[in-house]
Amino acid sequence: MKFHKYQGTGNDFVMIDNRELFFPNESLQLIEKLCDRRFGIGADGLILLENDSETDFRMVYYNSDGNQSSMCGNGGRCLVAFAKSLGIINESATFIATDGLHHATILDNGIVSLQMKDVQEIKIEEEYVFLNTGSPHHVTLEDDIENIDIKTKGATIRYSDLYGKAGSNVNFVSQLSQNNFRLRTYERGVEDETLSCGTGATATAIAMYAIGKTNSNAIAIDVEGGKLKVSFDKTDKGFENVFLEGPATFVFEGEIEI
Repeated sequence: MKFHKYQGTGNDFVMIDNRELFFPNESLQLIEKLCDRRFGIGADGLILLENDSETDFRMVYYNSDGNQSSMCGNGGRCLVAFAKSLGIINESATFIATDGLHHATILDNGIVSLQMKDVQEIKIEEEYVFLNTGSPHHVTLEDDIENIDIKTKGATIRYSDLYGKAGSNVNFVSQLSQNNFRLRTYERGVEDETLSCGTGATATAIAMYAIGKTNSNAIAIDVEGGKLKVSFDKTDKGFENVFLEGPATFVFEGEIEI
C-alpha cells in the first residue's frame, strides 16, 4: 500500500488515497499498527481521501487508536495539501467531513486556511469553558503551563464524570498578550499530549473571546509544534466564518505491506 505522511505544526498523519475504496477500514488493529511510532509508520491519526459526488473529496479520519473520530482541523488542512499534490484541486477546495461541509484555500508558503464549523453553544463555568468545534473541547486557563503533566491531568478530565464515556479533548491555556495564547492539548483517541490540535486551537480562541480575555477576532495560538491563527465573526447566532490557518507540510511517502 502506498502512503504519504503530512504534518501540521507537529500534528502528523498517514494519508491514503482511497478513491478506489481498497483500504480495509474495518480493521482497527491495522489502523492502530500503521499509526504506531515503533512498529508502523507513526502518526497521530490516519486519513482516507475518498470520492464524494457533491464536493472535491471526502475526509475520513481515524485516531491512532484505530477508531473513527470527529473532525480534525490540522488533519483537514493537511488533506487539502495532499489533494493538491494528487491533482484533485488547485488553490481551493470544498470537502465533506464527519461534521459537515468545509471550504479551504491554499495560501502562499504552504499555508492552508480551513473554514471550521460555526459555533453556537458555549458552556462557561468558573474553572473551564466547553464547546464543540467539530470535536468536543474542554478549555482551562493555567498559570504555569510549562510544568503541567499534560497526560495525567488531561486524562483525569477526559475520563471524568463530566464527559462520560465519550470523553473530551482537554486544552491548557496561558495568555501571552492581548491576542496571543499558548496552548497544550491532551487528545482523546491519542490519549496523550499532541504537538498541536487544530480544533483545540479553534476552541481556545473562541473560548478566550467568550470569557473576555481578548476582544480580537484574529487570534494567534502558539502550540508545541509551531503557530496557528484562528479568526471568526461574532454574530447574534454565535461564532461564524471560523477559519483555522497554518502550515501543512509533506514529510515523506512510501509503501508498506498490509
